[in-house]
Amino acid sequence: MSGPAPLRIGARTFAWGRRTYLMGILNVTPDSFSGDGLLASAGEARTIAVAVAQARHLVEEGADLLDVGGESTRPGHVPVDEAAELARVVPVIRAVRAALPELPLSVDTTKAAVATAALDAGADLLNDVWAVGPSGVAVARVAAERGVPLVIMHNRAEAAYEDVVAEVTADLAAALDRAVALGVPRERLIVDPGIGFGKTAEHNLALLNGLAALRSLGRPILLGTSRKSTIGWVLDLPVDERLEGTLATTALAIAAGVDLVRVHDVRANRRVARMADAIVRYGALPPLEEGP
Repeated sequence: MSGPAPLRIGARTFAWGRRTYLMGILNVTPDSFSGDGLLASAGEARTIAVAVAQARHLVEEGADLLDVGGESTRPGHVPVDEAAELARVVPVIRAVRAALPELPLSVDTTKAAVATAALDAGADLLNDVWAVGPSGVAVARVAAERGVPLVIMHNRAEAAYEDVVAEVTADLAAALDRAVALGVPRERLIVDPGIGFGKTAEHNLALLNGLAALRSLGRPILLGTSRKSTIGWVLDLPVDERLEGTLATTALAIAAGVDLVRVHDVRANRRVARMADAIVRYGALPPLEEGP
């Protein structure tokens, strides 16, 4: 399966279409929906130490890059102001960059000031969950000014669709064009359908069923389904029992052409991705020694 041209993210080149890449999640929050928030009550020093240890663990399990976020996006989350988000993510990114200098780092933010400070601290990629909305202009401008890649994720304020696959594809296409007009080269853009963002469980299932349609955009596809509520809805399971459901979405997404999956449980997803790649990307997969 061929893919878009390779993309340099930090010190690593991602050769899309050769294998599926794993983005590990590093939530520097007290209120992550999945219960993995790393914000320690003991203070900044403890939080940084815990975050660096978790970063090392995720890399040991096979993460190709890490996504650092300082504001929860779970339903009912408490909004975090700019100063608080900066205080959460910047020290962690700086510390992880020092500990793992070759590891590509992404910052998950909707705020231009946080994006800029994160890049100064060592981040290599911007990941904006509101990139299709008007607020996405500010982060796209930062990506253009700094010459870094940008993840454009789909989101809506209201979960209303007539054809969710067609509308998500169209919204992402428009957001890609806007980012290019703002100065971000198209070859530096990644798309994410935004599972769980502005969508009901039924919408999410329809979108997962139609993921292959996103290949028409000509950009790498990032997917984040890890432990999400749609899996809990289908399986009637709490967040800490959704690994098998997550793995099912990973395997099926790879069959649909997804290039990168954002996950909490890296080792298990790495194994599933390796097996799915061996089938779906038969003939393109690197030798075994290149991955865990």
